[in-house]
Amino acid sequence: MNVISVGIDVGKRSFRACLKDEGGRILDELSLPNDSLGAQRLIEMLKGKEARAVIEATGNHWVRLYDALEAEGVRTILANPVKTRLIAEARIKTDKLDARILSDLLRGSLVAESYVPSRKEREWRSLVRHRAALVRMGVDLKNRIQALLDKYEMRSSFSDLFGKAGGEWLEGLRLGNPVDQLILDANLRLLKSLEGEIDATTKAIASIAMEEDAVRLLMTMPGIDFYSAILILAEIGDVHRFQSPSKLVSWAGLVPSIRQSGEKVYAGRITKQGSKWLRWILVQAAQRASMSDERLGSLYRRVAARRGHHKAIVAVAREMLTIIWYMLERNEPYRGFDRRLMDVKLKRMRRKALG
Repeated sequence: MNVISVGIDVGKRSFRACLKDEGGRILDELSLPNDSLGAQRLIEMLKGKEARAVIEATGNHWVRLYDALEAEGVRTILANPVKTRLIAEARIKTDKLDARILSDLLRGSLVAESYVPSRKEREWRSLVRHRAALVRMGVDLKNRIQALLDKYEMRSSFSDLFGKAGGEWLEGLRLGNPVDQLILDANLRLLKSLEGEIDATTKAIASIAMEEDAVRLLMTMPGIDFYSAILILAEIGDVHRFQSPSKLVSWAGLVPSIRQSGEKVYAGRITKQGSKWLRWILVQAAQRASMSDERLGSLYRRVAARRGHHKAIVAVAREMLTIIWYMLERNEPYRGFDRRLMDVKLKRMRRKALG
């Protein structure tokens, strides 16, 4: 049977599809709305035919169409836009990556594939990123409140200005200017509401974490709690797609960039390729782990003495990700983990889950 290759160039509101036969002849070209109706129209065109499709990964615009095609049994590849563009430019001599080119690359088995996270992984990513966004909004509100206090030269004696006692003090403040008072009261109300949303999201994450053995496994590592464990698992996905820990570390963008001039090789800053979320949470975890774990703390002190704090933290994050690869690959806990600390983490997870 003649296999149809479908190249799909996805945009926010519409997608363009090009259908070609095995010989490269265009069977059809069309532009459809990037919604459920557009996906259904494309699927109807492919019914009864053997087809495969390639979609360029563009934000989250590909998700609905990808899921619809997969559900109908159409073999679908998610193309890495950067690598696929390089191949297209080298092979087809054009700087425009559109549906026709994607179809040609698919026919020639030249598509650079992107990993497609499972539905569960995508939901986890959405949830932890939503919480991170809420926390950032909270930090912004706290900074605005602090700026008002600085304006009136007000200082508090509370260790946590936004804790229970500090919050009561803030609510009792009376500023000299009615406009500033209105802004302070509004920001305090927004912060209180936002903290309720953060608690609700944290509860949802903790409830999911309670049911996942891999979360408990990662929590045996110092510096990692249920939230960071869920985030790490969601970003990595299937660890077996990385043949070695160095592949995972490189994918996370935690390796130095390399520049060669003649016979000299220079190591620069980390590449920052791959998941920025994975890098962010590992750096946060490394900050904590370097203070609580002798092995990782020794690495931190050794690197910090020669190259400073920031490079030392990155070195610890890189080492932690290497260890995480082995833990997930072998289904083994962190060697020499602190059982007392693990019990504290588990109790906190249960408390958050039960709310």
